[in-house]
Amino acid sequence: MKDRVYVFDTTLRDGEQTPGVSLTVDEKVQIARQLDKLGVDVIEAGFPITSEGEYQAVKKIAREGLNAKICALARAAKVDMDKALNADVDRVHVFIATSDIHLKHKLKLTREQAYQKAIEAVEYLKSHGVEVEFSAEDATRTDPNFLKKVYAGVVEAGADVLDVPDTVGVCYPEKMKEIVRNVKEVARNAIISVHCHNDFGLAVANTIAGIVAGARQFHATVNGIGERAGNASLEEAVMALKILYGYEMKINTELIYETSRLVSRLTGIYIQPNKAIVGDNAFGHESGIHTHGVIEEPSTYEPIRPEMVGKKRWFTAGKHAGMHGIKAQLESMGIKPTPEQLKVIVAKVKELGDMGKMVTDADLFAIANSVIGRVKSEERAVDLEEFVVVTGYKVMPTASVKIKLGKDIYSASQTGVGPVDAAMKAIQEVLRDKVKVSLKEYRLEAITGGSDALAEVTVKVEDAEGTQASARVAGPDIVLASVEAMLEGINKLILKRKHLNIGK
Repeated sequence: MKDRVYVFDTTLRDGEQTPGVSLTVDEKVQIARQLDKLGVDVIEAGFPITSEGEYQAVKKIAREGLNAKICALARAAKVDMDKALNADVDRVHVFIATSDIHLKHKLKLTREQAYQKAIEAVEYLKSHGVEVEFSAEDATRTDPNFLKKVYAGVVEAGADVLDVPDTVGVCYPEKMKEIVRNVKEVARNAIISVHCHNDFGLAVANTIAGIVAGARQFHATVNGIGERAGNASLEEAVMALKILYGYEMKINTELIYETSRLVSRLTGIYIQPNKAIVGDNAFGHESGIHTHGVIEEPSTYEPIRPEMVGKKRWFTAGKHAGMHGIKAQLESMGIKPTPEQLKVIVAKVKELGDMGKMVTDADLFAIANSVIGRVKSEERAVDLEEFVVVTGYKVMPTASVKIKLGKDIYSASQTGVGPVDAAMKAIQEVLRDKVKVSLKEYRLEAITGGSDALAEVTVKVEDAEGTQASARVAGPDIVLASVEAMLEGINKLILKRKHLNIGK
């Protein structure tokens, strides 16, 4: 098929060259099996000459009976190629540098010497009956005429795939297209491939440019891991080529996220939250405008369905959140607030967001429960007008409250062993002649970790006749949440007394 594109995954080779990453044989086999499930066409299992463990890993993967072709990397040196051949792979990816900077400073070879080594390497590998992929290392900094000569020579020698590596990530899309078109002139029946690094953040863009120009294979790594700034990200390249350009690939996109998580876990390389396709925030919505649109029709703010890559959309509460998003979050928790309650919940969420706090699902759940459990505004007998607390080292904790009871305002001050104790006593004092209330139970819980954790305060209050009521309030300020919980409990108690005809 003209538009069939082959995916060459090098997570186990170039990806493992990420600083700090070192996979065991079993871990490499586990990733290889997952890549095979994902549907990649070629798995570059490793660089066998580097160590005995690497050789054994490549050999073990080659014997797994996977659907993907198993490839090993080798320099254009007999010792490397023999090691790769002994690993029983389907393909050997052989390379030699062709740029003048590499020839002069690294290989100490002339162009002609490098050319001859390239030809001899391909001929040697083909004589052993394997597929051969040839890379002109640092191709994008190689003289275009010499590069064309090298590729023409290796095609004549029998190379099956011609790979164009942007070894140090200095290419840009227009140049990549030009290079691929030049290589295409000498490629004959060989497949052209591209291998792009991300030093300027252009790896995926250059990969796409290469495919558009006529390449039919690209190298990539899961999560874009690799040396320095990494390689082209497999998930980004696959989805862009599939969705935006309409190319056909064998990839089961629904396994992309699963594969990403596995590679992240085994390599220890954390995925940035805003990473395209697989980042935690890739399908997360906070903005009220966005959440409203997504709830009505997901395509309003999602270019692809999250299920396509094995993810789910989610909504988060914060200062940008709106009614629709928070309502959807609450309904997913089994909470269905009234319109008036929803307004209060949203206001409290925005208040926390303005304070720089991230509102977790647990926070939202606590806020919603405390709001839904409140006495309706028209039934409230007691409301807080003002509240001040003073505390500190060698300072007696003192609280002053001003409370509205009916149409009248009352105030009182009290001291206590701490700011919460002082506040509770001040409230009891101010209502002493109206509703004699005692605090029977007080419980404080931090919803999430950290010093800015949302506090959930639960109280149980009792009047002189033994009538009890409980209330729960969540808020970022422990003392204020305690005061609000106490007043909520008193309101419930007064309402309960009214229904029981107590005091009438």
